[in-house]
Amino acid sequence: MFQWMVWTTPVAVFFTCIALMLIGMTVWEIKSPTVERKGFLPMVTTRGDRLFIGLLGAAYINLAFIGLAGWITQWLSLEQEPSIWISFIASMAWLVLALRKG
Repeated sequence: MFQWMVWTTPVAVFFTCIALMLIGMTVWEIKSPTVERKGFLPMVTTRGDRLFIGLLGAAYINLAFIGLAGWITQWLSLEQEPSIWISFIASMAWLVLALRKG
């Protein structure tokens, strides 16, 4: 069923983190309903809104890194493509920033 996708360790960790975040946010929302607030994002958001925006940004960061990895390898004269863990860390940093300050 999932043979079309390359299930490497970073990809599995990324999707596992997303699933755990969704479960955690659901439990948190049930226990403590959210209050709308305005951060650096140009709109008033709830916790769920910030999670959604953060996950979209994380996905785009990963896709951009994958798309640019060959160019980065040539530009920096690397012997092999940079590790996908770099984009995982960058996307999780963006997600934390969006949830905390967004």
